[in-house]
Amino acid sequence: MLVLLKKELHNFFNSATGYIVIGIFLLVTGLFLWVFPGSYNILESGYAQVDGLFALAPWLYLFLVPAVTMRMFAEEKHSGTIELLYTKPLSELQIVLGKYLAGVVLVMLSLIPTIIYYFSVYYLAEPLGNIDSGAFWGSFIGLFFLAVVYVSVGIFASSLTENQIVAFLLALVMCFVLFIGFDLVGSIFSSGKVQAAFSFFGINDHYESMSRGVIDLRDVVYFISAAAIFIIATTRTIKR
Repeated sequence: MLVLLKKELHNFFNSATGYIVIGIFLLVTGLFLWVFPGSYNILESGYAQVDGLFALAPWLYLFLVPAVTMRMFAEEKHSGTIELLYTKPLSELQIVLGKYLAGVVLVMLSLIPTIIYYFSVYYLAEPLGNIDSGAFWGSFIGLFFLAVVYVSVGIFASSLTENQIVAFLLALVMCFVLFIGFDLVGSIFSSGKVQAAFSFFGINDHYESMSRGVIDLRDVVYFISAAAIFIIATTRTIKR
């Protein structure tokens, strides 16, 4: 499984695609947080906070993660190398986990550099260090779990087709529905309980909960369960 993980990482960074995808994410977040005027701009806000990053990132990841995962199974099917993969001493679950963990590592490589924004604001704040560290790290962990689910959705979409563009679009739509779709459906109803019930099944509700700096076990269980469901679904798909 580790060999497969290394292979996926090598393939990703052996082409310009990997650097372009991660570079675009860091460039866009940097421009919105430090250059472009608006509600996301840290300098214009007048507060020592990095909330703009955690408001932007889930939407950017809607495109970044499908771009990372779209080729993982689709390309194997299109080129016929999926048959060679089945000859390896690996179970279907190990194959899926190898590709899944590679996807998580790749997304984390785009997320880790954003920690520099925290230290920038930390030293720019008056007085020094006047930043809500709990909210930042809670949001950072929440963004990691969000990416964990997005990657599981992405590899599931890739396992459904041999066309990478189709896999990208499927993952994009499914991630959008999981992130905000349940909230939109819930908003149709006037009952607060019904709205809360729909929101519970969406990522946004649990992500916002973590963004307050409180790591609730229920939110962690939600993210792990959602990722596990799509990993199992991917395993069943490639078995067929």
